[in-house]
Amino acid sequence: MALYPVSASSSFSSSSTLLILLCFFTSSLLLCNAFQHHHHPRVARHNYRDALTKSILFFEGQRSGRLPSNQRMTWRRDSGLSDGAAMHVDLVGGYYDAGDNVKFGFPMAFTTTMLSWSVIEFGGLMKGELQHAKEAIRWATDYLLKATVHPDTIYVQVGDANKDHACWERPEDMDTSRSVFKVDRNTPGSDVAAETAAALAAASVVFRRSDPTYSKLLIRRAIRVFQFADRYRGAYSNGLKNYVCPFYCSYSGYQDELLWGAAWLHKATRNPTFLSYIQVNGQTLGADDSDNTFGWDNKHVGARILLSKAFLLQKVQSLHDYKGHADNFICSLIPGTPFSQAQYTPGGLLFKMSDSNMQYVTSTSFLLVTYAKYLTSAHKVVNCGGTIITPKRLRVIAKKQVDYLLGDNPLKMSYMVGYGPRYPQRIHHRGSSLPSIAKHPAKIQCSAGFNIMHSQSPNPNILVGAVVGGPDQHDRFPDQRSDFEQSEPSTYTNAPLVGALTYLAHSFGQL
Repeated sequence: MALYPVSASSSFSSSSTLLILLCFFTSSLLLCNAFQHHHHPRVARHNYRDALTKSILFFEGQRSGRLPSNQRMTWRRDSGLSDGAAMHVDLVGGYYDAGDNVKFGFPMAFTTTMLSWSVIEFGGLMKGELQHAKEAIRWATDYLLKATVHPDTIYVQVGDANKDHACWERPEDMDTSRSVFKVDRNTPGSDVAAETAAALAAASVVFRRSDPTYSKLLIRRAIRVFQFADRYRGAYSNGLKNYVCPFYCSYSGYQDELLWGAAWLHKATRNPTFLSYIQVNGQTLGADDSDNTFGWDNKHVGARILLSKAFLLQKVQSLHDYKGHADNFICSLIPGTPFSQAQYTPGGLLFKMSDSNMQYVTSTSFLLVTYAKYLTSAHKVVNCGGTIITPKRLRVIAKKQVDYLLGDNPLKMSYMVGYGPRYPQRIHHRGSSLPSIAKHPAKIQCSAGFNIMHSQSPNPNILVGAVVGGPDQHDRFPDQRSDFEQSEPSTYTNAPLVGALTYLAHSFGQL
């Protein structure tokens, strides 16, 4: 399948000329092929490959548990080594979701699904980064397997968020309660269970060739977990409201996760049972709802895009309607079309909400390049009330969003830590903001860290690749550590960005 570059500029530059000369005077096939891949040489303003490397490296800074010998984020150390002991189960490992020291299963599972989808669609272009991406996925799936080890039970959280947030301490020093919270038949959680099933199913596709035994373990567990999600219905934030809300309340209900989970099981197994489930239950699960926000809480849009692939590429006719549902999402994003709903900042950034807006920028950018791939393969376009939207247009929009994130914005600020000459210095992240164990071996007590949290000093440990919540609706960014809405990174912001950056790096000959 041809992947087309999306830059607006087509003029030769000095770097293009140099590349031609190098092709004549060196035997670097890789260099020449990268140049010849595009009929009209384009020069990218950004080093997407560097950003890709860093976006994956970030996950190493979020690791909980016993760190491996090849750990590259070396200012981190082992943490949470007794996690799960409160319920006599091994829950060591997994990821801290953002800037605190709690392991929230709901966003961790979504992160895993999106990292896996990034690899499924674009892993063939990742080259040297593919192994790192798979390691990031496996760090999560190894944990999710532990969390689902008992039938009809999922351990969905380690740590009491209210107690954790009362401290500002390194994960290595953590002495707050490591309470364990679970869903089961009596306290159902169809949302977190179906998302966990989606994560395990998507990851099973990633490892199908490289580790078939592990892949089969993942898909067997995914099926069992989905059956639990479907049979014992209810939102996990009903039974666990005091512990998961307001942090990761299931505001959108559990119907979207059941559709999303079934879509991933259909993709991973090709078992007609799941296609039948989607056909029978799709409408009641909200297939044609008009919600257009895709993130850790609401998966409807992702399910529509994923199921449209089965119709467009595998010609599953019974999923015909999902192409229309996916098109409706696309039309909601395009300014000037009859169905446009999206808001953009004056600088051009998609703006969904003030709290961690960049997560929606990255998830939307991923969906745009992914749907463009499907449309291109099927020789289809999107019709927005008479306005024809081509796959190329989708890629242009995605590139503009990613470029804004990387520094093409009114503040000339990269919102990825460690990328570009100017990036956030005071991110809302405990481990990054406090001295590392190597620099300060003595324990930093629970409340002692707040002096640093409220200070103006830059974070001493660079959480390379972390994408923060981002600017407000007027493109302003104060770079204040206490401002968690704008300055806190999260795993689910980075996960879909991995796929979008891989596409862009490849399309500009950087991979």
